[in-house]
Amino acid sequence: MKSGLLWSDNNAKKPIWEKIEDAAKRYQEKFGIVPDTCFVNPHDLDRETKPKPGIKIAVAGKPTIMPNHIWLGLSK
Repeated sequence: MKSGLLWSDNNAKKPIWEKIEDAAKRYQEKFGIVPDTCFVNPHDLDRETKPKPGIKIAVAGKPTIMPNHIWLGLSK
């Protein structure tokens, strides 16, 4: 990713997919395009939580991302 948006959300009750949706919404408002790639701390990934239908953002764990932070943008 050449550029992106770093999003922080410390709400422990909110599932990671809701946090990603909020961050993606802000990304689209700011840049006018929908992000397709997202990195989070591996400890934040909740394998039980599934994305809502229609979400087409590739999510991967990356240990260099701080907990409760989301880095998203375009892969190309």
